[in-house]
Amino acid sequence: MYEEAVRWLEVQRRAGRRRGAQRLRAVWPRLGIPFPETKMVHVLGTNGKGSVAAYLERGFIAARMSAAAFTSPHLYDVRERVRIGGRFADRGALVSFVQRARALPLADPPAFFEWLLAFALEQFTAASVEWAALEAGVGGASDATMFAAKRVALTIITNIGDDHLQSFGTWESLARDKVGAVQPGVPVVGAVRGRALELLREVSEKRSAPLYVLNPEDPLFSLPDQPALPGAFQRKNAALAVAALRLLGFGDAAVKAAVTEARLPGRLDRRSFNGREVILDGAHNLHAVRALVDELPSRYRLVFGAQPQKAVDEMLDVLAARASGAVLTWPYSGRGAGLSFEPDPVRALLSCADRAEHSEPVVVTGSLYLVGRLLSSGLFD
Repeated sequence: MYEEAVRWLEVQRRAGRRRGAQRLRAVWPRLGIPFPETKMVHVLGTNGKGSVAAYLERGFIAARMSAAAFTSPHLYDVRERVRIGGRFADRGALVSFVQRARALPLADPPAFFEWLLAFALEQFTAASVEWAALEAGVGGASDATMFAAKRVALTIITNIGDDHLQSFGTWESLARDKVGAVQPGVPVVGAVRGRALELLREVSEKRSAPLYVLNPEDPLFSLPDQPALPGAFQRKNAALAVAALRLLGFGDAAVKAAVTEARLPGRLDRRSFNGREVILDGAHNLHAVRALVDELPSRYRLVFGAQPQKAVDEMLDVLAARASGAVLTWPYSGRGAGLSFEPDPVRALLSCADRAEHSEPVVVTGSLYLVGRLLSSGLFD
């Protein structure tokens, strides 16, 4: 029954319909779920949202709060997106939710992400969750997570790149949508720069939302220890999370636990396969790929797969410059000049591992879905 419920969710697509919270607002009364009293930190941006949410979640738990997180995407199991007390949501609860959702005759039904958000909010209510990290999807003001705006206690905007630009037309429209999620009077913590910061300041001032911009010299953003998640870029993500926790009144113990105990598979995830190092990272846009390459050795073998709407050529240009060889694989279905294509990710990994020099690791990147497929393959020691 669980597998059937997941299959039903997976085919609920937006299919060009307008983004937003309107479908959830329409269906919520018919689900018969009380809206949670949970206080939420709304995490938006192009990169780093999942990491920031992981730090926040661990801080909430360390403070002995009833804590939760709603994040995306997932690696192995759709229930990863809805965590209560650090654990995946219950299978039976998801099945029950889907059965009720399927029974509703709806002219404009919610899509996959929206249904899962509704399920998360139901679980927040059922578990009397006090604090939750709420990760936005693609947008900001137009994102389905704005359905929970009245419970947002603080907003975090990690950065604003040009991923998903096709959904907004111009970078300016995308950036305005992201900063449009700022709530009146609700504090904002951000790491944006340049024009994005100008827009954020403008909106924050209009809505009387106190704004705190990342500054390593400011004690608000100081880290009590090295971040548990690997990569130099994690210092920024951790700093945003600790600033949020401090502003919300969490103590030093919770702040330290957030930084040192956070866990997030699939990000600079180092595994061993037949004695060879394999580095798996879900970098799926140019900004993330550049940050990843800064953490990699001078030479490696590459397994790459990305969604077709991504900046595939640009990402490959950055990654292939230091790769001694590369294999393209699922979910990428095109062909790169001079690069071989193997649709099966496991075979792609085996091929790269066989051809790699003794000291060369194999790097797997381009999509968290690809990383999840391989992490769940049973290949790694």
